[in-house]
Amino acid sequence: FTISNLGMFGVKQFAAIVNPPQAAILAVGTVRKEVRKDPETGHFGEVSLMSVTLSCDHRVVDGAVGSKWLQHFKALIENPLQMLV
Repeated sequence: FTISNLGMFGVKQFAAIVNPPQAAILAVGTVRKEVRKDPETGHFGEVSLMSVTLSCDHRVVDGAVGSKWLQHFKALIENPLQMLV
């Protein structure tokens, strides 16, 4: 597994290429501020967004497994205190 971070260079989003013998690579983009509408209150506010892309070698990792991994990763990034529990 590899992590490729081009976010530090201001790259918003990219797709990284898996290099053997790695099974997957996570491409991490920059954190950016955007204005979004809160669906609960209807008010607009500034939020921080980060794009990540997971590329998997499907001979090793099934796409559904990669998708589940991304769901778990997203949950941990959105609530980092979960990593301590």
